Amino acid sequence: MDIIKQLEWRYATKKFDANKKLSKAKLNIITEAFNLTATSFGLQTIKLIVIEDKKLREPLVEASYNQKQVLDASHLLVICIQRDIEDTDVITYYNNIKTIRNTPDTILKPYQEDLINMMQSKSIAERQQWSTNQAYIALGNLMTVCAIEGVDSCPMEGFLPTKYDEILKLDEKGLKSVLLLPVGYRAEDDMFSILKKVRKPINEAVIKI
Repeated sequence: MDIIKQLEWRYATKKFDANKKLSKAKLNIITEAFNLTATSFGLQTIKLIVIEDKKLREPLVEASYNQKQVLDASHLLVICIQRDIEDTDVITYYNNIKTIRNTPDTILKPYQEDLINMMQSKSIAERQQWSTNQAYIALGNLMTVCAIEGVDSCPMEGFLPTKYDEILKLDEKGLKSVLLLPVGYRAEDDMFSILKKVRKPINEAVIKI
């Protein structure tokens, strides 16, 4: 696999083929990649909602400024953050480390207490912004994995999160929607698929010291 070639092939797909569906194998790769995404401290205060049902997606189109990718893509991925980060989130995380790595409490407890104190020192808005930063890392990772797998995607910020939260009942799950990623396969008549990628010359984008 030529990763650079696949990244050149990737583009923000404007028109999906509504009749083409991702296989379960491809979808599993994407969801596993999300779960393996790097997050600060490994705390994973983000969640991925995977929506295949088109009836559920229909009302989301209007809440996405009528962008049809939301409906026509094989699946709609909604990246969400927790509405807040509780002490129990940190405790559960370190308990998980203890179980998986068999790390003793004497080593873990100081780190656990430091992370709890750090989170408590932030306002709710600051904790949400901290989680949102992790969501963008996940978005970039998913886009790259999709490209490698030959799956088209379209990163989207242009939607009404409050409407999404209402329609998907995310409040009940303690979540807020922050980013969208429709995934599937490009339509043959999507004019954007044949346009050359526009980027700065590499020597302007990368500074070597």
